[in-house]
Amino acid sequence: MRAFVAISIPEEIKNRISEIQNQIPKFNGKLTEKENLHLTLKFLGEISQDLLENVKSALSRIKFPTLSLLINKLGTFNYQNNPRIVWLHINGADELQRKVDSALSEFFRPEERFMSHLTIARVKYVDNTKKFSEEIEKIKFPNLSFEPGSFELIESCLTKQGSVYKLIETYRTERLNK
Repeated sequence: MRAFVAISIPEEIKNRISEIQNQIPKFNGKLTEKENLHLTLKFLGEISQDLLENVKSALSRIKFPTLSLLINKLGTFNYQNNPRIVWLHINGADELQRKVDSALSEFFRPEERFMSHLTIARVKYVDNTKKFSEEIEKIKFPNLSFEPGSFELIESCLTKQGSVYKLIETYRTERLNK
């Protein structure tokens, strides 16, 4: 099974993200489906049932307070000067990501460079990369904030229609003294 650790995005924020997606200039590729919007904290890849049980146990020991997350920037990841991913930057998840990395360090290598982002489109091709990038920079939106009360372990099933995600387990925040 393929799995990852993520934070789900609240429905009202997903609706606002859909508005941002609708402003992306024309491209050949695919918008991330509203139901698939999430912040990946750690991609685990293919894991066995035995390893899954170890991962669930390790994640259950993570203690963390409610997070305050802020979506405040739009950008692209480029490959050979061509945009491939359109993303929204999310502030506030780095500490939880480090805790996930630490909890799973016995089983997985830590992330070399974590960039807290939400993929909103996958680009295969654009006619004019310079114009596309300029249009992306023009998209303005108010900061979007939310406080997730949990993170999740999710199974990713690849189908001909795209990825289908299934919740494996939810890990809730705790009231912690700072």
